[in-house]
Amino acid sequence: MPSVLVVEDDQFVRSALIRHLTEASHTVRSVGTALEALREVAHFRFDVVILDLGLPDLDGAEALKMLRGITDVPVIIATARDDEAEIVRLLNDGADDYLTKPFSVEHLAARMAAVLRRSRATTGEATPPRVIRVGGLAIDPLRRQAELDGARLDLTRREFDLLTFLAGRPGVVVARKELLAEVWQQSYGDDQTIDVHLSWLRRKLGETAARPRYLHTLRGVGVKLEPPLPEVSVPEPPVRELPLPEPRLAPLPEPPVPGAPVAEPPV
Repeated sequence: MPSVLVVEDDQFVRSALIRHLTEASHTVRSVGTALEALREVAHFRFDVVILDLGLPDLDGAEALKMLRGITDVPVIIATARDDEAEIVRLLNDGADDYLTKPFSVEHLAARMAAVLRRSRATTGEATPPRVIRVGGLAIDPLRRQAELDGARLDLTRREFDLLTFLAGRPGVVVARKELLAEVWQQSYGDDQTIDVHLSWLRRKLGETAARPRYLHTLRGVGVKLEPPLPEVSVPEPPVRELPLPEPRLAPLPEPPVPGAPVAEPPV
């Protein structure tokens, strides 16, 4: 049965949603702040999130952007705001649907069913991916596991998605706008989000921006992943041994002739 996270600070609306969703055989968890919602999504897997915009700690529009930074779970906005420009902006920021309060439970259930159908259809149509290998990297998208030189990499969901997307295009420079659209599912956003995740990913790959091995950033262009160049060992020049000079010995004194007078030393 689908699991739902309700993010709503109004206790009356929150209780009503929990009651009706539970009666419809959904597994429901609920929170009243954006911070609690981010914590829930980071620790539990949900099929859909119902997000109110008027939260006490953070505006729901900002919460949506933060949610999209860590998960691709379908999000339905449920709020009293009905400004068309804001609705368009929220849909472009990653919301999957939008409901204006007040709405009926039947209306919400129909929207949820449509969102879940689209989500499952997208998952079902995908061809089971093969293991991607780039240099010492081995990435299994189906099992969501990655290894470097045989050692398992402990990656977050977004780090894994970023690594998999780049590894599927080895040697190709991918623009930041494309990364936001394909990995973060956003039409626009802050480049700092990409930089932070690249920094975390580099650390786990055992490299730095100053000394890259797999991840290479082209300033003003984009990012590419390619296998590291093989280390070429330069042979040391042979040591030439020079011949040692022969020692020069002082001539030995000639032995005295027998019968010859021996010279006395001077007094």
